[in-house]
This record gives sequence, structure tokens and C-alpha cells, in this order.
Amino acid sequence: MREETILSPSQVSGYIKSWMDRDRLLSGLLVRGELSNYKMYPSGHHYFTLKDSQGALRCVMFRGDAASLRFRPENGMQVIAAGRITVFPRDGQYQLYCVRLTPEGAGDLHVAFEQLKEKLLREGLFDQAHKRPLPAYPRRIALITSPAGAAVRDMLRILGARYPLAQVRVLPVRVQGEGAAEEIAAALDWANLHQAADLIITGRGGGSMEDLWAFNEECVARAIYRSQIPVISAVGHEPDVTIADFVADLRAATPSNGAELAVPDQNELYAWLDGLAKRLEKGTGSLLARRRKDLERLGRSRMLTDPGAYFRDRRLLLDYQGQRLGHGAGQILSRARERLARDSAALDAMSPLKVLGRGYAVARDEQGKILKSWRETAPGSRVSVTLGEGGFTAVVDKPYTKEEQP
Repeated sequence: MREETILSPSQVSGYIKSWMDRDRLLSGLLVRGELSNYKMYPSGHHYFTLKDSQGALRCVMFRGDAASLRFRPENGMQVIAAGRITVFPRDGQYQLYCVRLTPEGAGDLHVAFEQLKEKLLREGLFDQAHKRPLPAYPRRIALITSPAGAAVRDMLRILGARYPLAQVRVLPVRVQGEGAAEEIAAALDWANLHQAADLIITGRGGGSMEDLWAFNEECVARAIYRSQIPVISAVGHEPDVTIADFVADLRAATPSNGAELAVPDQNELYAWLDGLAKRLEKGTGSLLARRRKDLERLGRSRMLTDPGAYFRDRRLLLDYQGQRLGHGAGQILSRARERLARDSAALDAMSPLKVLGRGYAVARDEQGKILKSWRETAPGSRVSVTLGEGGFTAVVDKPYTKEEQP
């Protein structure tokens, strides 16, 4: 009778693990599914589940592999995970150890681009109200780009040909590869801190999306947004669009186009100045001709040809105006005297003294109140009577009505 083998749980898990690790299919496979329960732990490890309509697979992505992710994984996203299936002996559960995660239907760079674009759009980094106007005649220009590329040579050549008055300074940075985005952002901050320019052009020549990726990094976008110096983004060729283009104050199709947009053309300026000079000369000539005619007209005037007669005429006119003024003032005074006499007569006629002078009198009680009715008196009360000339006091003997008046 064959002796039965008895294994512990850890031995079973170890056996299954060794079997899975030897399987060529399970040691390097691609799994398509929907992300679920995606969690990022402080340790840097990512844990998630890949599922479809009939099953689910637990997955883990360790910090070293997760650091290479270009996009932000989200629940519900369809992805393709690359890795190996094995068993975690402690739990006895199999899971996918993911080393690469790619969005299905679009590259991870494209997804990362759209995610960052949507995020910065919500935060207002693309708002037109924040765009700064470019100086019309910049005195100092900073080029933040690679010092060795063809792009910097093109920009220096065009800037020198179009507007040699501008001082151009190259702030050398890497424009692709690890650390390039941080260098570009640091150069932007340095230029602002030291007020090194009136205008900044940042960019590079064309390349793949991976080559241009430094200009799609969030740190570069935020450095452009907080720049107090206007920024032109000149990255790649006409079809290439980066996050930097959306944030910058002006997007140029190419580095050469960025240099053209940054400064005026000296030939156009000379033509403009020449046109101004011609208009000034023409306008000055016309003005001088008009002033010459004015002088000729004045030279023929009587004031200059016979000044004595001119002043005699002025004196006669002044005498005439003086007479008119005196006559008018006399008429005004006469009318004023007549109006004053009429008003005085009217006031005199209305004077109480005039009324009293015609034989009327005013009676007041002991408090000085004018008496208007017999009811305001009583037998024995004292009253004062004012006449046209003087007056007297009296004692009321008997008040009577209008009908009883003797």
C-alpha cells in the first residue's frame, strides 16, 4: 500500500508557486481587462483588480514599476497589463505581478496628455484672461532651449536678422530625457527671479511624442503659468501640440516662427519710419506754406502799411463805444430811479402810519395785542390807543357791537 503524502498549506502554496514560475505562459503574459479597486499606497505600491464579465484577477505593481507610469490609472479604464502570474505563499492566492500597464486603444502618453490637459483646464491655467501681451519692442530675450540643437541656431539667426537691437540670452537646458522638465521649469523661475528678460521663448525642434514629452510635464506648465514675463511656446513642428502651448501667452508653430513672432522686422520698421518721415515732411511743407500766406496777408494789412491810421480808427471806435456805454448806463439808471420811486410810493401807501394819518386808530390790550373785536374787551379793562400822531390810554366803560355803535 502506497504511503500518502501529507503537506502543509505553505508547502502546497510553494509547490503551486514553483509550478507557476516554471510555466512559460504564466511567466510573461498580457492580460486585458477593466481596472477596479485601484489603490495607491504610501509605500508606492499599486494594488488593483482586472475584471471582465466572467471573472477577476488580483494584481500588484511595485513601486519601481509604478514610477514609470505616464498616465493616472482610474477605475473603469480598459487596460492591458504585462507581467507574470504567481502565488503569494502567505495568503495562498495567485495574482498578477504587473510590470507594465497600458491603456487599451491609446498609448499611455496620449492618455496622460489628455488627463493633464483636462486637469489644468479645470484649474484655469488655459484662461485667455491670464494671457500677458507681448512687448512690441523687447530689449532682452531669453531662449530656454538646448544650446546644441538646430532650433537655437535658427532662433538666434532670425532674431539677429529681424531685430538686432534685442539682446538675446540662451539659458541652456535639456529638452528631452529624464530631468529635462525640471530643468526647463527651473530656468523659467530663474529668469523671473532675476528679471533676466522682457520676453521668454522656450521650445525645441521636432520629434516624437516621447521626445517632446518634457513640454507636457505639469511642472513646466505651472512654471509658465506663474511667470510674470510673457512666454512664447515654440515646440516641434506645426502639427505638434503640447501642454506648454496651451499655457503659454502665445503658441508658435516652430522655433523659427517663435522668433518671428517675438520681434518686429527691422526692414518693416525702416519702411514705416521712412513713411513717417515723408508724411512729416509733407505736413511741415503744407504748414509752412499756409503760414507764409498768412504772413503775406498780414504784410498787406492796413495795420502794418499805415499803423497811424489804424490806431486812429481804433481810437475813434473806442470813443464811440464809450459814448454808447455812457448813454446806455444813463438809461439804465433812469429806469432804475423810476422803478424805485414807484415801489416807494406803493410801500408808502400801504404803511400803517398813512392809514392812521387819515383818522384811524389802533387799540391794544394791556399785553400789547391788537384788538379786533369788542369781545376782546371788558368793562374796566385798560387799552392803549395809537393815533396818526401820538396816542393815549383809556378805561373801557361799556363794549358794544357793530349794530349798537352810537
